[in-house]
Amino acid sequence: MRDRRVAVLGAGIMGSAVAIGLARRGLDVTLIDQESAPMAATSRWNEGKIHLGYLYGADPTLATAQHILPGSLRFAELARELIGGDLAGHTTTTDDVYLIHRDSVASPEQLRERFAAVSELIREHPDASRYLVDVSNARATELGSDELRALSGADIVAGFRVPERSVDTRWFAARLAGAAASEPGVELRMSTRVTAAEPVEAVDGRWRVRGSDGYEEPFDLVVNALWGGRLPIDVTAGLAPEPPWTHRHRLCVFVRTRRELDLPSAIVATGPFGDVKNYNGRDFYLSWYPVGLQAESSDLELVAPRTPRGAEADAFVARVRSALEHVMPWTGRVFDDAESTIVHGGFVYARGRGSLDDPGSGLHRRDRYGVARRGAYFSIDTGKYSTAPWLARALADEIAG
Repeated sequence: MRDRRVAVLGAGIMGSAVAIGLARRGLDVTLIDQESAPMAATSRWNEGKIHLGYLYGADPTLATAQHILPGSLRFAELARELIGGDLAGHTTTTDDVYLIHRDSVASPEQLRERFAAVSELIREHPDASRYLVDVSNARATELGSDELRALSGADIVAGFRVPERSVDTRWFAARLAGAAASEPGVELRMSTRVTAAEPVEAVDGRWRVRGSDGYEEPFDLVVNALWGGRLPIDVTAGLAPEPPWTHRHRLCVFVRTRRELDLPSAIVATGPFGDVKNYNGRDFYLSWYPVGLQAESSDLELVAPRTPRGAEADAFVARVRSALEHVMPWTGRVFDDAESTIVHGGFVYARGRGSLDDPGSGLHRRDRYGVARRGAYFSIDTGKYSTAPWLARALADEIAG
């Protein structure tokens, strides 16, 4: 019998996974989001990298890799459980290529050492065989000079192959949204912007959720899984956010080509650069961070800029193409063969401040995330897309007792 009612705020990957997990454990869940359907915002429009820690090679402590690994290594199995299907055909099939820019905040020598240390952490982890591919023998292999020249322009000074993969977020978003909508025990309340969560009396008792258009409803527990607007709701709940933090909003380009292209998935690292994901030969994600960054703030909330359309979107795509072709000339083939092109993006939240081109910036670490609590109110800093299903399961287990 369903005897406890839970409000889950935010229907991205974290909120949807928590809602499904709680409903499958016997709780009555209302999933609330300002979009018209689950998984319609940031969780749909990103690269879907299932991180193993290599991207955070500028973090000499290895804390980010250690914090990320448990969730990322189990992403595939937990994702399959959530959607009731396999990910085959919807993840990148080759190791990522990390190209080191001459302006990287970490030198090739530093990254060689840190990549080796990350690889060792992966090999020693008991779940290494449970990743999207078996990474029990993980290695970061340095590119030879001929291969490096074939893949990169003059500003690239070194390169490594690492065993990281990515999932096609648009494909996965559609499946997870369908799973949330069809899960018994989950009620969808879409097109409702949450404005407050407050205890009715004691913080360990019932809570009231308020939203747009006069929405107001009591619940036994509240889980704040919002991404862009989580902190203002925490304040209404009496849970003071702990600084520092940074909100960013960035845009990317999603291309479907007319035919299959045999091209790598590659990232220019480490700093404010960009990457290319080839999910299946025809569906590509492309970004160049200095072009895509639209807004940044350390306020409680960042209002999303308007997504460009028409000629403005075309101009954005041209700037991304120009930047990518300069460092990876082969990326022009993706744009030339485009059947459809979409400009979209979403929020990035991180516990830290500074610029990505500053080696001392706190944004080069991503190990300070998790769940904060106040009585029957839970607030989740998802951290990374790749760790959301794992963190959602842990919280659902805790709440369900």
